Amino acid sequence: MNRPARLVAVALTVSTALLLTACGSGGGDDSSSDKIKGADAGGEKASASASASAPAGQDAAGRPKITLSREFQANFEGWTNSDPKLQAILNDGREELRSEYAAVIEADLNSSAVAFYNSDATLATAHKWIKQFVDDDESLIGSVRAFDPQVHINDTGSGVLFYCVDERKASTKNRRTAKITTTADKPENVIQYRNRLDKNPQGVWKTTSSTVVPGACG
Repeated sequence: MNRPARLVAVALTVSTALLLTACGSGGGDDSSSDKIKGADAGGEKASASASASAPAGQDAAGRPKITLSREFQANFEGWTNSDPKLQAILNDGREELRSEYAAVIEADLNSSAVAFYNSDATLATAHKWIKQFVDDDESLIGSVRAFDPQVHINDTGSGVLFYCVDERKASTKNRRTAKITTTADKPENVIQYRNRLDKNPQGVWKTTSSTVVPGACG
């Protein structure tokens, strides 16, 4: 997937200022409210992998059904939490990532699912990320592993979701030539996402800021 060279550079253009503004409106040193603490993880680190299908109970909010190609798998490990509010953030955060993978695979620059899970602040960057693949006539094959999700709700009511994605078993495949480009087995291809999400009136946790840090997951 060559993400560190080509894709992370795009993702990093999302302003980190949006993430930092979720730290609270009061005075003093409240910057920790958007940082994941070990204790905040609670019971979400279940050993079983979460289902790759869309979470149940989505119809009321109109959540789109997202389907990935048989050639590409996104495996989510430990994406469960005993707190329903935190589980809702995990569910919508997971579907946001899956929507972008699906858009790349379908070469869909105007994916309604990507727009559904992203705010105006992050949609333009998501579009750039997808456009790189579409312009190069590439799809995704192989698999990624999304793991170690850490989630909490900060002082302003925003959701903060950190998680890791191991892309070392994923590749790109040219639609025209069928040429496959594999992802290097390097630490920087295990990426940490640091997202902020805000709940809209329909109850959907939309991603409102996103920062990616290659190699941060160790």
